[in-house]
Amino acid sequence: MKTILIVLDSVGIGAAPDAAKYGDTGANTLAHLAEAAGGIRLPTLQRLGLGNIPALIPDGTPIRGVPAAEKPLAGYGALREVSQGKDTTTGHWEIAGLELARGFHLFPKGPPSFPPELVAAFEAGTGRRLIGNRAASGTAIIQELGARQMREGAWIVYTSADSVFQIAAHEEIIPLSELYRACETARALCDPYQVGRVIARPFMGRPGAFQRTENRRDYSYPLPEPTVLDRLKTAGVPVAGVGKIEDIFAHRGLTRSFHTNTTNASQQQIMELAQAGAGGLIFANLIDFDMLYGHRRDAAGYARALEQTDLFFKNLLAVLHSDDWLIVTADHGNDPTFRGTDHTREYAPLLVYRPGRPGRSLGIRHGFYDVAQSIATIFGLPPMPRGESFVTRHFELTDFGDGGRALQGNTASGFPPSRDGTGTR
Repeated sequence: MKTILIVLDSVGIGAAPDAAKYGDTGANTLAHLAEAAGGIRLPTLQRLGLGNIPALIPDGTPIRGVPAAEKPLAGYGALREVSQGKDTTTGHWEIAGLELARGFHLFPKGPPSFPPELVAAFEAGTGRRLIGNRAASGTAIIQELGARQMREGAWIVYTSADSVFQIAAHEEIIPLSELYRACETARALCDPYQVGRVIARPFMGRPGAFQRTENRRDYSYPLPEPTVLDRLKTAGVPVAGVGKIEDIFAHRGLTRSFHTNTTNASQQQIMELAQAGAGGLIFANLIDFDMLYGHRRDAAGYARALEQTDLFFKNLLAVLHSDDWLIVTADHGNDPTFRGTDHTREYAPLLVYRPGRPGRSLGIRHGFYDVAQSIATIFGLPPMPRGESFVTRHFELTDFGDGGRALQGNTASGFPPSRDGTGTR
């Protein structure tokens, strides 16, 4: 028995109730990119129930080309984030059971963005100067300062609307090993500020044609408490991270890691694990939606990437067994039609599939951490500190095989009865 948890990075489904606090009133990643693309074709996700979710959300907007399914194959709902922030780390951590009551530190737009004592300590610790020192689009600041970086051998360091300290360097000027060491130095220096991520942003090419490479690495802030991943690992349940999961969770709670830097590579790895009969939890992030299309405000490219991923889901469903679970969600929004180039505070879609089991509404869930609570239920763990499971406990216990324990479904759907008959809380 396995559970596959897939995060569609930035695929939001409508502005959250507190979107105004973040300047994101009216954002809707899925609906707006579909409209801008003239409609989007997602037959597998549509059958699972993706098109049924907007009706659950106040003032929800239908997704053009993805109508509601008459008999959806999956449980469907929307997750409302509780933590403060709209970044990758905050979203993933809440999915795994945490809550950040105080959000990560945000640097000012600048220039300068970084306090002088942090700049001085970073330059002293790495032996190189820092240029940039402001909020910027990564692709734009590399084009602007790349030639200077090559001449001077300096670091291009910049931030964004997220809690990040990003370090860019040309791979032919500064070796990757040195860039990664600089990120480790920055990580230690940024911890007292509670910065979410330090990110290595290597690039190649010549002036006017610089391109970021696939050698990105993320260095996360230390986790404040155990996640559902830690609890699974302690219980002897295999936990495989695919994509940048190992970076987001500071290499904690995983028994195997498969670091990939593209959505296609992550999808291939997920399929290999699923076809190999791997048990336990497979936790994957599909990064391209955010990195290549959301931040670059490319609605057409975003739509094409989702259509390709829909075909991936078709192939994945075909290899799932009757006791497997598939959970699909997102970590935040990134509306490619919205102003700026930053993430947007949105509901995350939720699809929960078991082969042969009928789908139903799971309503609006208060907290991404309902996912962690549900995973704890599936694997027979003690309850997590937060969240309400969308999976019932009416299962028959079976041996997991290597010291852990798993839960195998009976003939029930696996979804609990809703409080009001609709699944809405």
